[in-house]
Amino acid sequence: MKDSKRQKLHAAGWKVGSTADFLGLSREEESLIDMKLALANKLKARRQQRKLTQLEIAKRIGSSQSRIAKMEVADKSVSLDLLVRSLLSLGVTRQDIAGAIGAPVAKKSNRSAPKRHLVAR
Repeated sequence: MKDSKRQKLHAAGWKVGSTADFLGLSREEESLIDMKLALANKLKARRQQRKLTQLEIAKRIGSSQSRIAKMEVADKSVSLDLLVRSLLSLGVTRQDIAGAIGAPVAKKSNRSAPKRHLVAR
């Protein structure tokens, strides 16, 4: 966001901050979310790389297609354990998993800046 726009918003009584600020997340909570997103992205990428459907993955791990869809978007109902077990069932190594959760989180819009939200005055 441009500084001029930020200044105008502040002058109008708005507060600009990151997603973590908006949600009141601690650093630990933010890190857990980042890890979950990284594992979900790795799962989807690995499935697509191996040209498998969500249903094929579901059968492999004894789950449902809808559960795999939730896993691929890091739904709050999906555990880190389930993501890791699913990745391992696809032949992903422990080193690959460590690399995924250790890599910086890619942002969709502006890769260098955290996502900003406006909060009402």
